[in-house]
Amino acid sequence: MSLKYAVLAALLEGEASGYELSKVFDVSLANFWPATPQQLYRELDRLAGDGLIEARTVPQERRPTKRVFSLTQAGREQLSAFATEPTRRPAALRDEFLIKMQAMDGVGPEEVRALVEERRSWALGKLARYERVREGLLDGRTEEEYLRGADRVGPYLTLAAGITYEQESVRWCERVLTVLERRAPARPARHATAD
Repeated sequence: MSLKYAVLAALLEGEASGYELSKVFDVSLANFWPATPQQLYRELDRLAGDGLIEARTVPQERRPTKRVFSLTQAGREQLSAFATEPTRRPAALRDEFLIKMQAMDGVGPEEVRALVEERRSWALGKLARYERVREGLLDGRTEEEYLRGADRVGPYLTLAAGITYEQESVRWCERVLTVLERRAPARPARHATAD
């Protein structure tokens, strides 16, 4: 899949500037489809050239004029067609951290512990961001009320997948830290010496 469909899906929320789209990617899509701002801007130009989105300029006071983008009917149709196609293959996880874990037996436990604690911290940070987004989407409603009555539930469901992923990352890191602690050699007890 190309970045194209992720951008089209993000524009289902409504008109947005490239900067606003990069924030959407950072908060909600980055967990499963990351993109740099430069990649987004290139893709926006391509999509506009293909007639799948349209761009318009908006003058701003004390700021440069900005371009905002919205889906065209052709873009909506192409996104709908994409959404109904069977997925070609399951996602493959490529994670440098897991390669390091595979090779951890030749490294000191303190270095491994530091890596795992760093990963746990990142996951907790993402969880906190995702929970803020979730609260904003719910806007005082229960999850059941939101899912039953919201115009669009796709963003919430993908956010829930991100939350579940990060929760599981935290649990896994805690398990690794427990394993490391149990494998640590016992430190000799200090005995008081008589003078």
